[in-house]
Amino acid sequence: MQSVDIAVTDLAHATRKFFKRVLPIMLVMLVCNQLNRSNIGYAQDHLQADVGIGAAAYGFGAGLFFVAYAIFELPSNVMMEKYGAKIWLTRIMISWGIVSFLMAFVQNEVMFYLLRFLLGAAEAGFFPAVIFYFARWVPAGQRGKATALFIAGSSVAAAISGPIAGLLLSLHGALGFRGWQWLFGFEGLLSVAVGFTVFFLLDAKISDAKWLTAAEKVALTRAIEAEDAQHAGNKGSKLNRWKMLLNPQILLLCGIYFSVQLSIYANTFWLPSIIKQIPGTTDLSVGFLSSIPWICAVVAMYYAAKWQDRAKSKRPLLVAALLVAAVGTLAAALASPVLALVFLAIAAMGFKSASPLFWTIPQSGLHPLVLAPAIAIINSLGNLGGFVAPFGFGIIKEQTGSVIPGLFALAAASTIAAGLVYFLKERRAGAHSQYSDAMAEPPLDSPVLTKA
Repeated sequence: MQSVDIAVTDLAHATRKFFKRVLPIMLVMLVCNQLNRSNIGYAQDHLQADVGIGAAAYGFGAGLFFVAYAIFELPSNVMMEKYGAKIWLTRIMISWGIVSFLMAFVQNEVMFYLLRFLLGAAEAGFFPAVIFYFARWVPAGQRGKATALFIAGSSVAAAISGPIAGLLLSLHGALGFRGWQWLFGFEGLLSVAVGFTVFFLLDAKISDAKWLTAAEKVALTRAIEAEDAQHAGNKGSKLNRWKMLLNPQILLLCGIYFSVQLSIYANTFWLPSIIKQIPGTTDLSVGFLSSIPWICAVVAMYYAAKWQDRAKSKRPLLVAALLVAAVGTLAAALASPVLALVFLAIAAMGFKSASPLFWTIPQSGLHPLVLAPAIAIINSLGNLGGFVAPFGFGIIKEQTGSVIPGLFALAAASTIAAGLVYFLKERRAGAHSQYSDAMAEPPLDSPVLTKA
């Protein structure tokens, strides 16, 4: 009995060390990801003035990122399973950093489109690779917490991306480079440097971790192996990715996540443009003002996580978050530029809180080893909202001179998504539902894990 208690203690210590040592590394990677993904939002007006990229072309180029992301998400996930999360995360970071750096030398629309597409291809698989890494290092009981903290970090990353962009744009003329060239060049090189650093900081296997004691390595390895063995004996139906894709619940999840991504990326790429309507703003002030909605979102996500821990069902919380997003966006469309920023902050509290709440639903019915390909499907199709939102806003602005009709559309999408949530089947602790049966956990040699 005493040896069991010691093993439990060693496991707890190992998990705590992972949260203190590895999770911060993942969050730094997430910050770099956010910087390189959203920096064109702050460079939009400068690209139009210097390169001739108009609103529609900007929106199309911003959205092309997500087309490539959707195309290459599943292949990237397969390669990650083959080479391991450490090597693949390093590859992803270095390649997206190089492409982002090349954005500093864009000269026309075609080059802009090509680089945005390549950036999406380079970044594809980042989120599933992180989830897979968690599955290989974190016991099931703590894995949801690790994922929630990682997703919450995206709001922190978004909050600091604005001030950083503003400071880099203010370097206009330094060493003969324009501000937007400093923005793309610096943030791209930063990702390359972090990518090389990550290779030496992350460990591929538990046995390689010098920061764990021998007893902690044994306890953590046995815990993960026990979970694998439990599910290896599961003789449930051998699903493949196409069957997962055709599952009505997966399609519902894709639709809801699509709506969430619409709001997130419409704000990511067009919020600076909306704030610039406030009289007297500069690149620097726009960068700092753009951080306000994301800071508010961090606070909201903190309390949403607390309520989530107490809730038996996550669906009512997800519905509430989506409706807050809808109301805030609708009010922003009807308000003055200053009040629009206030209401967009409220909307951000809704749609950013919706993201971690959303991911608890598929996580409740999937084994961690199946989670990566399932998330790849939901993430890749849902992320197409990142194409529709900026492209749609670009066309709307070019045709009408305003993004207000786009805000009405976002409010409607969030409202529809809130209604769709009630069609989801949610598995609760100690219960089995149609949802959990439909998402049955296959054995480790299942095509879910081995085929694209």
